[in-house]
Amino acid sequence: MKRIVDHGALKIAGYVEPWTGGPGLRQASLSSPLTIDNARVRRLDRDSMPEVALAVRALAPVSHRRFQQGSWAEITGHEVFGPLARLSFELLLTRNPGHRVLLDAGNSTLFVVDGQLTLATPSGAYPLGRLPSGRWLKLGLDWARRAVQVTAADPFLPFELSAPFHAPAPTRLVFASDADETMPTLNCRIGHISLVGVDGQGGLEFPPRFTAGPITSGPLRLTLHGNPTFAVTSARWDGSALDPRLAPAHYDAVHFHDTDMAGLDWPLSYEIDIPEGTPSGVYALELVAGESVERIPFFVAPRAKTAEIAVIIPTATYLAYADEYLPPHLYEWIGTDRGHEFARANELRSLYDYHSDGSGVSLVSTRKAKATLRDDYRYPLCGDPHNLPVDLHFLRFCAREGFEVDVLTDGDLHEGGIDLLKRYRAVATGSHPEYLSVEMESAYRAYVAGGGRLAYLGGNGFAAAVAYRDDLMELRRGPTQSGRTWDGPLAEMNLALTGEPGGYLRDMGRGEYRLVGVGISLMGFSPALPFEKTAAGRSPEFAWLFNGVGDRFGDTGIVQGGAAGYEVDSVSVHLGSPNDIVVVAAASGFPDSYVDDPGKWFEGGDAERQAQRRADMCIWRHPGGGVIFSASSVAFLGALPGPGETNDVGRLVLNLLQAFQSLDFTAAG
Repeated sequence: MKRIVDHGALKIAGYVEPWTGGPGLRQASLSSPLTIDNARVRRLDRDSMPEVALAVRALAPVSHRRFQQGSWAEITGHEVFGPLARLSFELLLTRNPGHRVLLDAGNSTLFVVDGQLTLATPSGAYPLGRLPSGRWLKLGLDWARRAVQVTAADPFLPFELSAPFHAPAPTRLVFASDADETMPTLNCRIGHISLVGVDGQGGLEFPPRFTAGPITSGPLRLTLHGNPTFAVTSARWDGSALDPRLAPAHYDAVHFHDTDMAGLDWPLSYEIDIPEGTPSGVYALELVAGESVERIPFFVAPRAKTAEIAVIIPTATYLAYADEYLPPHLYEWIGTDRGHEFARANELRSLYDYHSDGSGVSLVSTRKAKATLRDDYRYPLCGDPHNLPVDLHFLRFCAREGFEVDVLTDGDLHEGGIDLLKRYRAVATGSHPEYLSVEMESAYRAYVAGGGRLAYLGGNGFAAAVAYRDDLMELRRGPTQSGRTWDGPLAEMNLALTGEPGGYLRDMGRGEYRLVGVGISLMGFSPALPFEKTAAGRSPEFAWLFNGVGDRFGDTGIVQGGAAGYEVDSVSVHLGSPNDIVVVAAASGFPDSYVDDPGKWFEGGDAERQAQRRADMCIWRHPGGGVIFSASSVAFLGALPGPGETNDVGRLVLNLLQAFQSLDFTAAG
């Protein structure tokens, strides 16, 4: 469906590509009903966000744009078969209120109207019968015999529909949408397509692996629009295999959604030259139109090492959260944010959201207006900064303290791997590095095992696998993540972009507990708590870390008012924490509004569950020579001091970074 951007909540929207990477050309594509008065670049990771002297060239006037929403398919090349006599395909309908197009044949249209299959021709509309949802059907259209027949794919639940079908042979074959995209697309799965003409016949099948290009078979060419979901179970799936690599014939279907979106192809509005030698950091194209000001972030990595510590900005997490819908019937908003209002007004979805038919959103493009990715963003469920603004708080603190760091993104890490990390004596994360590719996790493992120092400065990190391909990132959530967001079927956990397993890395023998020693224990939006040193933390062994820091620290902050909050981690030997990890500080006494991680099982029952309701700040000396510090809280970096301030969390972080960049540092002090 073609839509015009609703700018009621956000007067200027757009994206910069590439949004990560080294120096080079950046290109911005924008939409606005307003005239842009000024376009300039600011550096977001410095106090006051100073303007930067980077060349910004206007390429075309910014105008009010349209975008395409929903996925659908079109077959061409069938003309060589002559006039079509028969078309058949497999169909599974999901939730479809109102009128939806199943097949636009040019001179006739097959609709699904609240479950009723209806044929529309120039002479009128003709009901054919009601179709069940949630079941695989075999649908055949016979123009020669003037009949439509639908049967069940599964004989256990028989179904049959036969009806007269008076329509001329099709002039086009568009599935799940009208050709002009004036209506919401059909929520459905489609498999095996077969065509018979008077001069020949052919068929098309869907691969289990995602493809952006056309699917071809002989003269037939099937073009997919809007990025439907691949690697979903088809009419042949019988439960005997849960992995499309083992039984690809069980996954030869795609799922179309009316809220699917491919990357936007808006015309270019501005170009930004990022010359060699530009300092790494977080930048933004700032657009001014009257009283409206919006800043669209992008990231610049260094070509070569310029500091001893690299900060890895968690752009995979940013992309997963971008344009989160936060439906009001599921979440109570404490604050408000124009990015979320924009997402809801335009029916956008994040990887935390459901499609309109109740299935989970698993694919996202960087080429979209990431309206919630802003330096002034506030998360409506707590009213506080989250993700980018918290990480900017950390980078600004480093700059004020004169502490040099190289800024990289996890997208850079996915491409560069261990060779990128081993340039540095130490690597620090942002506040919420929740998602990462297997390649990224492997790079962290190799880095620490080779003697590297990793400062995990967030919470709920290194948890779930994502895959990348060009502008796309994919995330599949599994049943073990029940209770926090949508659950995907166990049989549809594999990532369609790569074929590898999705879900929690911990289920693959990787991930948070085995990498950094801790994993999520609690999540909540009530006020955060301070940390208190443990007996181990008060020992001389860790004086290097806690020099100048009181026994109780972190009782203020821009995220829920403290250092331990939002999502916090704890040690769990059962889930893979090493026996020699040391808890140097902890926070406990979280209220019941902080909920337990539903993916955890407590062998010791409620007593063990209660004991795990804590945040564990840890040090782990890896047997390979590396050292890992885990802050174990998403709110931790928000507890750093602001301009003109000092506090114990700031002193701790400076102690940590100074020690980690030291050539002769050992965790023993």
